Amino acid sequence: MINFNYETDFKLNSEEKISKWIVDTISSENYKLQEINYIFCNDEYLHKLNVQFLNHDTLTDIISFDESVGKIIQGDIFISVERVAENAKDFGVTFENELHRVMIHGILHYCGYKDKTDKDAILMREKENHYLSVLNTY
Repeated sequence: MINFNYETDFKLNSEEKISKWIVDTISSENYKLQEINYIFCNDEYLHKLNVQFLNHDTLTDIISFDESVGKIIQGDIFISVERVAENAKDFGVTFENELHRVMIHGILHYCGYKDKTDKDAILMREKENHYLSVLNTY
């Protein structure tokens, strides 16, 4: 089950389409979905979580709390729509493209992908690009 929660005025355009895309992504990676909660918020909301839980006094676009066990995916993914909008401008992409990239990035972490080394970051970006292209087919 995928839940979308909003702590800001932002709303996804197509929750059903995005849910199917995420479920299909998880399945393609040979994992099973238990429950994912997406929480869309602003910078202030996410900054407080970043300080409280991660001791990072910085702005970020996403924080995920992974509760997965083995191949069963479960967790909470907090996304600052303000940060996503800023990053989209910085990267020269649409807001929707950057939002979808961030959303699938969190899922890929739950599927075991890392991005701390250059090699891992390249693979993560390849996976993001692949699944973004899949979303365009829905």
